[in-house]
Amino acid sequence: MTIDTVTHINLRGNARAALEFYRSVFGGDLTVITYADAHSVQDPAESDQVMWGQVTSPEGFRIMAYDVPASRPWEQGIGSYFVSVRGKDADEITTYWHALSTDSTVVVPLAPAGWAPLYGMLTDRFGVTWVLDVAA
Repeated sequence: MTIDTVTHINLRGNARAALEFYRSVFGGDLTVITYADAHSVQDPAESDQVMWGQVTSPEGFRIMAYDVPASRPWEQGIGSYFVSVRGKDADEITTYWHALSTDSTVVVPLAPAGWAPLYGMLTDRFGVTWVLDVAA
C-alpha cells in the first residue's frame, strides 16, 4: 500500500491558466476535468471551469488545482490550498479518514463519487483542509 500527498490549490475562475503556467515551468502532463465533464454544474456560467486538475511531470512534480464555485466562500489567500492524500487501497484511505476526522469538521463525507471510488473532505482541528480519495 502506498499513498501520495499533493498540494491542491483553490482558485476562482483561473485554475486552468494556473495549471497551464505550472506545466510550462515544470513540464509534464496536464489533466483537467470541468464541472460539465463531471456532470456537476451548479451554475451554467461555471460549467467550463476546473472541477479537478493536475500537472504531473516525470521528474516527480505534481500539483492539483480547482475553481471554487461561486456558491462557496472563497477569498484569495484564505483557504487557498488543501492537502490531498490519494491511495489505491480503500481500507487504507478509510483508516486515515477515521483518524483525521477526530475533532474535525466533515465538509464532504467519505463516500463513492462520480470521479473516484471514495472521496471525502474535512477540516481538522488545526484548520487544515484534507481531501482523501482512492485513485480511479
